[in-house]
Amino acid sequence: MDSIMENGPDNLPDVVGQEMQPLSTGACRLDTLSLVNFKNYDQAEFRFCPKINCLAGNNGTGKTNVLDAIYYLSMTKSCLNPSDSQNIRYDSDFFVIQGEYNRKSELECIYCGMKRGQKKIFRRNKKDYERLSEHIGLLPVVTVSPADGRLITGGSEERRKLMNEVISQCDHGYLLAMMRYNRALEQRNALLKTFAANNTYDAGVLEVWNEQMVAEGNRIYEYRTKYCQELIPIFRQYYGEISGGREKVELAYCSRLQEKDFAALLRESTEKDRLLQFTATGPHKDDLLLQMDGYPIKKSGSQGQQKTFLVALKLANFEFIRRHCSIMPILLLDDIFDKFDALRVSRIIRLVAGERFGQIFITDTGREHIEGILQQTDCEHRLFDMVAS
Repeated sequence: MDSIMENGPDNLPDVVGQEMQPLSTGACRLDTLSLVNFKNYDQAEFRFCPKINCLAGNNGTGKTNVLDAIYYLSMTKSCLNPSDSQNIRYDSDFFVIQGEYNRKSELECIYCGMKRGQKKIFRRNKKDYERLSEHIGLLPVVTVSPADGRLITGGSEERRKLMNEVISQCDHGYLLAMMRYNRALEQRNALLKTFAANNTYDAGVLEVWNEQMVAEGNRIYEYRTKYCQELIPIFRQYYGEISGGREKVELAYCSRLQEKDFAALLRESTEKDRLLQFTATGPHKDDLLLQMDGYPIKKSGSQGQQKTFLVALKLANFEFIRRHCSIMPILLLDDIFDKFDALRVSRIIRLVAGERFGQIFITDTGREHIEGILQQTDCEHRLFDMVAS
């Protein structure tokens, strides 16, 4: 299981403390957000400032739901509830989310609405999308939340999901390759189940799906390899800036395609796949290893170190998207300052308040706490007092 860095982690340039220069990047900001029957909101409207927007209030007041609505308008789905219908207010039959954006000095009006039992509608400037995938990457977003802990404690699917979300916002070709690969994988798995149920086997039919999986799987592997090669030094820099550089952190991309040709892997795995009745090898089994001082951070890192690791990883993903989309993503920071000492909080605020970042949304449970954080920066900000609806 090797890191994808060609020269090894010890030969990386020392970037801790060096300033990443802001690139020529178009602005993307959300000016207004309207919610109707979305989660705990019957009706609400927000008008945001271009830089830091803070939502302060007790748990249960809907702070996270506002951030989830913003995520919805970028990614066409919730980052919290996989079922769209679960986002409809409990006593209502529909929900609506609308946002007005300034994207590279042009107005973008995005609409998302759904009625119970009906298909979700997604519109850009009053025109319905034929395919939701066409919208991904238009309004890039990065979210940092307590749920990110699953990247450390959860299975490999959580880390693949992160890679897919980031790369898909940068390159539509990757998203299309993922969609085609998943369709071929689904068909191959269904065929394996049919073979087992009917006690039959047709190598020629199986090879048809093998060929489709290999073509798309190789593309996915190449995208992920390049993503990790670029991400690793950025991630290390951010971790050093937040932590003071006390620990050595590493990311390593793990894929069977690093060992052998994908077509050969599928052929070798045929008998095993027939017994299991599913495809046991391929990019759908890849992983991103998270390490500190040579050990998995799940085992070696304290709570504070793990949280610093995750924040640095997400900020590195922000930088990756910014470079490849030529547009500044929106950054969502949901209740991330818990278990951070004052010094690390200060370092994070100084980072996101700088020119590397654009519009930011922050949630926190205490107004006094968030005001204290804001006093550390002189950039434009707006504070929203959230109360239970």
